Amino acid sequence: MEKSQSIQGFYAYYNSLIPHNIKEEIGHFNIFELEDLGEAKAKCSSFGRKEYYKISLMKGRNRYYYGDQVAHIEKYALVFANPQTPYHWEPEDEDQSGVFCIFTPDFFHHSSAQRLQEYPVFKDVNHSVMQLTEEQYIEFRSLFDKMNDEIDSDYYYKYDVLRNMVLDIVHSALKIQSVAIRKHAISGSERISSQFVELLERQFPIESPSQRLQMRFAMDFSKVLRVHVNHLNKAIKETSGKTTTNLISERILQEAKILLKHTQWSISEIAWCLGFEELPHLINFFKKNTGQTPKLYRNS
Repeated sequence: MEKSQSIQGFYAYYNSLIPHNIKEEIGHFNIFELEDLGEAKAKCSSFGRKEYYKISLMKGRNRYYYGDQVAHIEKYALVFANPQTPYHWEPEDEDQSGVFCIFTPDFFHHSSAQRLQEYPVFKDVNHSVMQLTEEQYIEFRSLFDKMNDEIDSDYYYKYDVLRNMVLDIVHSALKIQSVAIRKHAISGSERISSQFVELLERQFPIESPSQRLQMRFAMDFSKVLRVHVNHLNKAIKETSGKTTTNLISERILQEAKILLKHTQWSISEIAWCLGFEELPHLINFFKKNTGQTPKLYRNS
């Protein structure tokens, strides 16, 4: 299996113009008509993970491979793909049309109280592919059309609107599937993972130079959750595929980017707010994860 495809890799693969500000964005979102991809619409990158979420509304006969499963799409389908599950699709006839949107995990960090990956359509492969009736296809098509109109608008808060539209699609799909989210049996690992995420997100956003992160390490969270740190790490790995340290680091990095771009605070102040004892610790952390120093990122 190939290395996860990045957003930049997606644009390169389809020979689409990479947005000029993609490296400066906190999160990325875009929407595409399958017809606009030209010859590329008849192909999909090889089986593998992508570093972004994707929601596709498909019309045409297709074979869709995801994880260790295969779905045979006869005519209409709504497909949800997450960064953890490898996938690939193969068209089975030439009459293909549809629309899809892609977005990075960062695009939703502050907009959804519940982590996007916790929704069954992204979490459970059994809910990620929906065969649709023609009537349902038309209903979802209208939602994507509204997305297209919104992304082309000059409304200042259009990306907030687009986040809500993505959630509209997710919830419309879940209603059709009749998934009782609150009633499904939750495993011990899922419960611990959910509590961990809630504690992590509760520390953000950082809104003042006097506000400081209190929990930065797995041990900090395990004490509050009253579980052994090894038990916490195992639960996080089982439910997310990542380590506890990775999730904490990703969230701290996300907040660092936001503070660098959207405040006038000094980098030393930002380092202190994010729990780093010394400025060089933040610089090393940021450069290790982005390839840039905080100063270069702020000025780019």
